[in-house]
Amino acid sequence: MGLSPRLTGRASARAHHSPAASAFLRRFEPFFAGNEVTGGPLLLATILALVMTNSPWAHGYERFWDTPVTIGFGARNISHALAEWIDHALLPIFFVIVGADVKREMVAGPLSQWRTAAFPLAGALGGMVVPVALFWAVAGGTPGAAGWGSVITTDTAFGLALIALFGTSLPAGLRALMLAFAAVDDVGGLLIIAFAYSGAIAPVGILVAGVALAGIIGLRRIGWVSTVPYVLFGVIIWGGVLASGIHATIAGVLIGLTVPVKPRLGQQDFAERVQHRVDQFRHAYDAAEQAQDDAQEEKLRHRTEERLGYLHEMASATREASGRLIELLTPWVNYVVLPLFAMSNVRIHFSPELLAMIGSPLVLGVVAGLALGKPLGFLGFTWAASAMGLAQRPVGVTWPMVIGIGALAGIGFTISLFIAGLAFGDGEMREAASLGVLIASILAAGIGYAVLRHCAEPRHAAEAPA
Repeated sequence: MGLSPRLTGRASARAHHSPAASAFLRRFEPFFAGNEVTGGPLLLATILALVMTNSPWAHGYERFWDTPVTIGFGARNISHALAEWIDHALLPIFFVIVGADVKREMVAGPLSQWRTAAFPLAGALGGMVVPVALFWAVAGGTPGAAGWGSVITTDTAFGLALIALFGTSLPAGLRALMLAFAAVDDVGGLLIIAFAYSGAIAPVGILVAGVALAGIIGLRRIGWVSTVPYVLFGVIIWGGVLASGIHATIAGVLIGLTVPVKPRLGQQDFAERVQHRVDQFRHAYDAAEQAQDDAQEEKLRHRTEERLGYLHEMASATREASGRLIELLTPWVNYVVLPLFAMSNVRIHFSPELLAMIGSPLVLGVVAGLALGKPLGFLGFTWAASAMGLAQRPVGVTWPMVIGIGALAGIGFTISLFIAGLAFGDGEMREAASLGVLIASILAAGIGYAVLRHCAEPRHAAEAPA
């Protein structure tokens, strides 16, 4: 069997590198994988944003992201800054993937049993309660107390990318555990945004989104196949949530949870229905090869392509819709959505005044909540739920691995920065909260990586040849 051009291209490219360079590239390749959400482009965009906001071009750079963009609907106009449109219109796409991926894991993956699914749910509860308690213990009663919501959420992209660095040396259930925990955690954060950091809630918007959501569920019930109505209902859900005053990212999770995780055709049905099309394709192909003139050959080849199209359509029906949706959206999320979010939202000006605030209650509260509260809450609540028989660890996942996941949960980058902006607007308090998020995320990533590397080492040893 021949290798694909993409694989041979990668192999030949690596052949020109030294063994050390090749090992380095293999190690960090998961940060830039295109087939799943990862943190490499997001990290590069963050570094670029930090450089630009501390450069001589900082004013023009930030003014660009603050450019008003107006969209008109008849007599009504909606105007937001470009950065806000990225938050409202692009970031929900990321949460579509999160919702769809979590549903797949809970329906057909390692979290399909209710006690196993309860494990990350308990961890997410602890991962919200304990960090907020620590934050209030440090920063409660101070001007920075409004930033308590920034310690609730976890950055899914960075966490999954760090787990991917270990390849198969960690159990598959660990990624599912991280994904489910982060998804529930993010939903909690989005609810906090909706009810603690949003203005007045418009019931009409919620009603419109609810009706559209019911429309998607109804289409699924009757087995509707065409994607156009689903897309239209998805847009209506997004518009309804946005108009309600609740942040539009919650719409992404709702849409993702409605995506089917089972294929339209089972393997047996596919085999029975496809045989006739295979015979048609073979006969049309043979006839085209034996055509007497060009006109007849062209007609027969067109018929061959038509039959081949039927085969592709039927083959796609054996794949789950969630897998196809994730495969379609993931490259856009990796290389467009998350980088644009970072470039428009990371605004930390490293000045003597800001660095002097490292010891302030706000910065210390954020660091304590994320870097310490997340692992304590995740470990404590999952252990308690397991001890009471309410939850069960996924197969192959050990308690040290749970500690590592809890530490990675302290990477609160994406939504934490967003909540800091909602809590403080622009100014030094927002920058102080963002600095705390940055420090906590670096600490959490380092601790989580070290713990998981220790957990992975015995597996490497076991797999080594005698």
